[in-house]
Amino acid sequence: MRNYYPSIEPYNSGYLQADAEHSVYFEECGNPQGKPILFLHGGPGSGCEPYHRQFFNPQKYRIVLIDQRGSGKSKPFASLSNNSTWDLIADIENLRRKLKIEKWVVFGGSWGSTLSLAYAETHPENIKALVLRGIFLCRPSEIKWFYQHGAHHLFPDEWDRYISIIPENERHDLVTAYHKRLTSTDEKTQLLAAKHWSRWEGATIKLKPDLGLIERFTADHHAISISRIECHYFMNNAFFKTDNWLLENISKIRHIPATIIHGRYDVVCPVENAWALHKAWPEAKINIVADAGHAASEPGIIDALVTATDEYSAL
Repeated sequence: MRNYYPSIEPYNSGYLQADAEHSVYFEECGNPQGKPILFLHGGPGSGCEPYHRQFFNPQKYRIVLIDQRGSGKSKPFASLSNNSTWDLIADIENLRRKLKIEKWVVFGGSWGSTLSLAYAETHPENIKALVLRGIFLCRPSEIKWFYQHGAHHLFPDEWDRYISIIPENERHDLVTAYHKRLTSTDEKTQLLAAKHWSRWEGATIKLKPDLGLIERFTADHHAISISRIECHYFMNNAFFKTDNWLLENISKIRHIPATIIHGRYDVVCPVENAWALHKAWPEAKINIVADAGHAASEPGIIDALVTATDEYSAL
């Protein structure tokens, strides 16, 4: 079974001035002369972490990571203004041009798979291949499953904790109720909501609960950015024109080599999402990992991701 490549440090990093407000952090690792590959993190709002560099052979790849608006080291932190899917796509394109990259492989998991698909469908001419994990098509039914009705049947104990700060008369629309608190001008109200929102995700993301992961998700900095930005996007249908925009536009990228990787027991983004994508895009390879949930750090998912990136390094 494949595992991470050894840890590495960036050989280049900096900020892309995205607009008058946003400065977007990026870094490059691996081989400056290697095949360009772009890592797109999840959330939206989670930011990149050092282990994200380790899915790629550093001898063969020029690895580019970007903290999306409001996330990670990007500034201003947790900002919701001028923060939409289309803003992020523009940032990716501006970074590609800044780094003088003609085409690259794009790698994204969870929300990163959403953004990878949206970017590829907008700029298919710039994509060599796609590696997509934990497919999230950002359809209203998927938001309802995880944040309103569905996943609670599997994690009733964590669900009770998640809804405990919301009065009963607001529980019919939990995303709206949380959005009200996550955009509050009162910092205590905002942080309390952020921690409860983020714990729900952190507690359900793996096949086997990971207390260390839950602690990381509920740390103040991470909790604020991921909860505020996720909720902002979900309130706005990820800024897509239709509920099923990604599948409706799949014909634009069916010629691009792609691998879909998804945990069989993914509660955050059920495997039906990956299957729907594969049915619309039968040319894409699909690997349903039998003993995994949603997290990229589960052994079977790591094996599948590293195998896929090794394969595309030969393109």
